[in-house]
Amino acid sequence: MMIGQADKYLSVAPMLDWTDRHCRYFLRLVCPSCVLYTEMVTTPAILLGRDPHRYLEFSPEEQPVVLQLGGDEPEAMARSAILAREYGYSGVNLNVGCPSPRVQKGRFGACLMQTPGLVRELAGALAESGLPVSIKHRLGLDRTENYDLLARFVETVSAGACQHFIVHARNAWLKGLNPARNRQVPPLRWDWVARLKTDFPALRIELNGGIQNAGDLAQQWQKVDGVMIGRAAYNQPLFLAEAEVVLGRRDRLPEVDWLLQQLEEYAVRWGEKLPAPRLARHLHGLYHGRPGAGYWRRLLSTAAAQETAADFLRRVILCLSRKNSPAEMEV
Repeated sequence: MMIGQADKYLSVAPMLDWTDRHCRYFLRLVCPSCVLYTEMVTTPAILLGRDPHRYLEFSPEEQPVVLQLGGDEPEAMARSAILAREYGYSGVNLNVGCPSPRVQKGRFGACLMQTPGLVRELAGALAESGLPVSIKHRLGLDRTENYDLLARFVETVSAGACQHFIVHARNAWLKGLNPARNRQVPPLRWDWVARLKTDFPALRIELNGGIQNAGDLAQQWQKVDGVMIGRAAYNQPLFLAEAEVVLGRRDRLPEVDWLLQQLEEYAVRWGEKLPAPRLARHLHGLYHGRPGAGYWRRLLSTAAAQETAADFLRRVILCLSRKNSPAEMEV
């Protein structure tokens, strides 16, 4: 089954502590057509930190890649977006969805849904950079589930510079749930996101949340302007390639051997600056649901801090080459 439409978005969600530059490079190899997002970076980290370069640098091969920003001050947003333009990002995204206590203390993330006028102002500040602007937000806050409130939020914000809304199809419960539980407990309402597209046909509406397989993707793809995949992309990265097959963007999945060879070349360029564990931690899902998954996990567990990622991958490729069949990989 192929469901085409090349102009629609397929993207990977920004995931704090997960989608760093090495992860993004790997996912780009797996999925050439998707849009990648950075981890959320706060404007103080960029503007007041000693080394903004560590937050902003990325490899050209990652493109298109969007910088996700967290904060609540328009001037800081404007300055940060200008830096994003100078570094060559394809766009900037405002975090209006994170429910973590730390983010709440900073009065940004999901808290901003309470102040749609401020969100509109922040989006306008981002737009001063000339980069495309998007907002990632939830359906609402806590246990108040009201579509009309969501629609008014989108209407208010879209009256400004932002016309691209990435909607995590759950509420954010600010009290009583940690971020992980916030991705599971609040009810999932894909139909609300589809309704937003119907009510605001001129806006770009992208669905995020709960997409776990190609069937989910195919079901939702026709109703919105794009689908953003989160944990499923990280935990089973070849799902991204499967999504491209479903969407008619490729004929078959990439070979694992080829992916590892490309990663080895990447790691060689980094040399001693890239220890094995920093890259290996992103590869655990490569054999998800495939023969040899247990052997693969055991191989990854041998990554040592004193070993470079390049040396580690050479060793991994050699170990895999000595296995004649998937069954042998389980020995």
